[in-house]
Amino acid sequence: MSEPLKPIDMLMGLAVAVTWGMGLVFAKAAIVHFPPILLMSLRFTVTALALVWFVRPPINQLWPLFKVTLVAATIQYSLTFTGLKGLDAGVTALIVQLEVPILTLLGAVLLHEKTGLRKWMGIALAFVGVAMIVGAPTERIAFASAALVIGGSFTWAVGQVMVRQLKDIDGLTITAWVAVLAAPQLFVMSLLFESGQWLAAKSAPPVVWISVAYLGLIMTAFGYWLWYTLVRRHPVSQVAPYLLLLPLVSVIGGILFLGETLSWSSLIGGAVVLAGVASIVLEKRQT
Repeated sequence: MSEPLKPIDMLMGLAVAVTWGMGLVFAKAAIVHFPPILLMSLRFTVTALALVWFVRPPINQLWPLFKVTLVAATIQYSLTFTGLKGLDAGVTALIVQLEVPILTLLGAVLLHEKTGLRKWMGIALAFVGVAMIVGAPTERIAFASAALVIGGSFTWAVGQVMVRQLKDIDGLTITAWVAVLAAPQLFVMSLLFESGQWLAAKSAPPVVWISVAYLGLIMTAFGYWLWYTLVRRHPVSQVAPYLLLLPLVSVIGGILFLGETLSWSSLIGGAVVLAGVASIVLEKRQT
């Protein structure tokens, strides 16, 4: 039986939601100038350069970490942030909430974590809410982008299950070496699927490089160090519900800094998604 979250763990969960939620806002601003996969490769380069000096090379874990990186970083961020290019940050954050029910579902199926009826209902409700957002008349033009974000949510959840199965490795080492391995993988992905990288880098204004620094240092180095520490201490379904706050941060940040608005259909669908995720949270607390 898992131990309940301590106050410091709760604060860490809240910090993850805030740093990742604002990360989508910073990324949306930078994607206007940078190709999205190139942006992610620069992001992980910054993270690797900041952290790799403070941890020992996990020689015996490099192959498992390579597989985690390929799924949870290279494929996931290529999908999610390419999708973000065609969607508002707030809408993307609401769709990304599928990570929570997918992660809970995979935790139950693959890790045999306890999942009650209320959680199953919450999982179904979250999927219904995303269907409402994607099927809304104002969002149909971005269906392909939404599909990319949904695919990214699934690969992220698979990656977190893989992280959960790592042994004898701390959260900071995971964060640092996922970044070391992800940066070259993402550069290759960018070369294969994008163009104009050199021109974008030469002409990028300072605000874009500030966004890269935030993504690399705050969202990834700090945020993922917190996250990997949590998932190593507790079942994924116990800490994932803190991501419920992520879309609220992204929606507010998108409105304040990007001038975004949400349609009524997206608001209603988003409320249904959050209600589904909240059902997962409440089920865990009752248990």
